[in-house]
Amino acid sequence: MPEGFLPNDEEVTAGLWENIQGITANKVFGAVVAAAVCLLLIKVLLGLLERALRRSSMDAPLKTLLRNLLKGALWFVSIIVVLGCLDIEVTSLVALLSVTGLAFSLALQNFLSNVAGGMQLLASHPFSVGDFVEAGGCSGTVTEIGMFYTKLTTPDNKLVQLPNNTIVSANITNFSAQPSRRVELKVSASYDAPIETVKRALAQAVSEHPQVLADPEPMIRVEDYGDSSILYVVRVWCANADYWTVYYDLLESFKPAFDRYSVEMAYPHLNVHMVEGGRPDPIALRRVDG
Repeated sequence: MPEGFLPNDEEVTAGLWENIQGITANKVFGAVVAAAVCLLLIKVLLGLLERALRRSSMDAPLKTLLRNLLKGALWFVSIIVVLGCLDIEVTSLVALLSVTGLAFSLALQNFLSNVAGGMQLLASHPFSVGDFVEAGGCSGTVTEIGMFYTKLTTPDNKLVQLPNNTIVSANITNFSAQPSRRVELKVSASYDAPIETVKRALAQAVSEHPQVLADPEPMIRVEDYGDSSILYVVRVWCANADYWTVYYDLLESFKPAFDRYSVEMAYPHLNVHMVEGGRPDPIALRRVDG
């Protein structure tokens, strides 16, 4: 910044002292009237804001921030008006405060970016308290959305505090935003079991679970032909809150369902063919399908 662009502290002090010496009774009276009018306007404007916020669906932290910002701005303008009525030169003072504010903003850059991130979260509502989300490389239930940090409780009951600027700059996955959620499970079965038999066994296990939704309809299909087994995929829908219950219940029900239909859950194994001399034939040593 060029030299002389802003007044130094001595110039500001000298200018203010000269202006103070020139204050008269009429100026004081005018300043008192201006202060009274400003106080009345502050009260009216803050009351209008409070009424608007009560009708708004914004989160409480964002409402508090808006109140404080408006109150600070109104008081700053009021002080400038009162000083102007006293004929006190405020241009240099405002310039000095502007430079000081710029220095503070540079020093508190991360702090201010977290505040901006908190305002963005509260305004855009990508998630709410109680939602299960994945954000900033962590996943958990949102317990608090603050102006600087967002708190998550992980499934193993750890409290994680994420800076808001980290969250808004990354992908956010909200697992609680929709009323229903799809459960996907994969299970393998022997090549010896007919595909339709395996699908009937899986379909029976799915139909017996009361929390599986009929719409969308469950899907059971072959996904892959492996070395030792056929891989099946089961996709069903359930209420969001029932996800883990349905997931583990179905996983535990597949083995009994296979047993009822005599379906073998295959696993990798080897057949060894012995040749004369009791040594294994390296050509005949091969993986077979169970």
